[in-house]
Amino acid sequence: MHRYRSHTCGELRSTDVGTDVRLSGWLHNRRNLGGILFLDLRDHYGIVQLVVRPEQTAVNELLSGLSKESVVRIDGKVVTRGAENVNPELPTGDIEVEVADVEVLGAADQIPFTINAEDGVNEERRLEYRFLDLRRERMHRNVMLRSAVISSIRRRMTEAGFNEMATPILSATSPEGARDFLVPSRLHAGRFYALPQAPQMFKQLLMVAGFDRYFQIAPCFRDEDARADRSPGEFYQLDVEMSFVEQEDVFRVIERMMAGVFEEFGKGRHVTSPFPRIPFREAMLKYGSDKPDLRAELELVDVSHIFAGSGFKAFADKHVRALAVPDTADQPRKFFDQMGEFAVEQGAKGLAWVRVGDDSELTGPIAKFLTESDVSALLAALNAKPGTAVFFGAGEFDEVSKIMGAVRVEAARRAGHFAEDVFRFCWIVDFPMFEKDEETGKIEFSHNPFSMPQGGIEALETQDPLSVLAWQYDIVCNGVELSSGAIRNHEPDIMFKAFGIAGYSREEVEREFGGMLRAFQFGAPPHGGIAPGIDRIVMLLADEPNIRETIAFPLNGNAQDLLMGAPTEIDETRLRELHISLRKPPPPKA
Repeated sequence: MHRYRSHTCGELRSTDVGTDVRLSGWLHNRRNLGGILFLDLRDHYGIVQLVVRPEQTAVNELLSGLSKESVVRIDGKVVTRGAENVNPELPTGDIEVEVADVEVLGAADQIPFTINAEDGVNEERRLEYRFLDLRRERMHRNVMLRSAVISSIRRRMTEAGFNEMATPILSATSPEGARDFLVPSRLHAGRFYALPQAPQMFKQLLMVAGFDRYFQIAPCFRDEDARADRSPGEFYQLDVEMSFVEQEDVFRVIERMMAGVFEEFGKGRHVTSPFPRIPFREAMLKYGSDKPDLRAELELVDVSHIFAGSGFKAFADKHVRALAVPDTADQPRKFFDQMGEFAVEQGAKGLAWVRVGDDSELTGPIAKFLTESDVSALLAALNAKPGTAVFFGAGEFDEVSKIMGAVRVEAARRAGHFAEDVFRFCWIVDFPMFEKDEETGKIEFSHNPFSMPQGGIEALETQDPLSVLAWQYDIVCNGVELSSGAIRNHEPDIMFKAFGIAGYSREEVEREFGGMLRAFQFGAPPHGGIAPGIDRIVMLLADEPNIRETIAFPLNGNAQDLLMGAPTEIDETRLRELHISLRKPPPPKA
């Protein structure tokens, strides 16, 4: 018999009754019932119940004294459980193993938190003992889901004719929009490598080199703050690039792959297909966000024109967006109060509202300020029937979008206009190429500087820069942005012109992007790509609100590895070797 096991803990069934087995695993739980010792033994594959009779004194004493999570090897015989002891929730629930012999392979100290139950231990403690946290059923399931998702993506991309290739980890810094992680060079004093924020330029160079279809499960590094849907430091993405394609070609490949993965691992949840295409400006107007949650089956409506020059000063000459929520006749006043409180939490001063009565007359706090023509125009614009509640946001466009976009989703949830158990994807398209910095007034890139402008160089030369659209797109699912992508700017003249509008001199462009420009001057194919985030895909499939729950060894919210103690201090010898002297900030004043 094998030194450690003849079977795994998850594979024994009633067909194995009478078989002598050897199992190895962790002591998951223990119960002593009238002198009979019951234990759950766990390994990667599952849990099986062990039983030790009172007459087995030595085995009983040894297993009774071991701490939970100790690793043991047991020999025993598979027997049928009594009918009253069958556990239908376990695949092994029809049988148990009568223990004849035991060997301790790894004794455990007292564990700092419970493994066999989801108690309320805080995240810092869990990350400090992440190797224990990963033994818990939920975390183990999430990590295995991640592995299966990546395997499925690899298979699907290969079947679609893509070639998996690796790109460098040590490279040069580039303006991707976040801070680089820098690596000092020992051989080149005062110079630094940068860890890639994304393999952007290298994957484009692979297209110039003629490889046509590339993908990679790529590690990316960005020195940015954590959020619930963003892990600080390191993340992984499905990096994709294709030659001789237009936007719809990229969409077809990614939709097929993404829909397949979400259908495979979505536990029966419906996946929208094909994914709707929503222009950026339309998304901001209708949903208040460029990553709309389409499970909320409500839309915002611009009603600014109705109140232009109005006597109602709160709305007059402001951007006003309205949200009509049907079927609220039975909603109590508490519903409106709670929506107002929610809006204040989003940064609003309050939330104006009215309700449409049976006679199409309006009631509510602001009804008395609206003229008959206001009411008539509103009902027409919103197609508001009796029983409809209407919420309003007024102010600057961006502020109203942010607040009312959140109100839209919350109102839909509370009023029963929200679809559960679905994955609703969409493409956000037609992003503006440029935007104006509100503080400096300068024109800058609004999204990806390597994108091809719609209309090419003619658009850059003849249009107001703020009106130029780019061949840029985002893929969004349930309000989570999974990726940005673009058809790339592969023509040097267009690149110089676009960067010139954003304030870069020709010399700066050549200095920052010399490698790519040089490649484009030797025959570059039209190409485009995208890079969906692996961590966010798994987060959605696992129904986890925090992305760190889908990563085996994440940094905490302060970008620290509490298990390994990173970032670490470096001694003076190493610093001298790297030609580095430290200038630490002064300690905070008491």
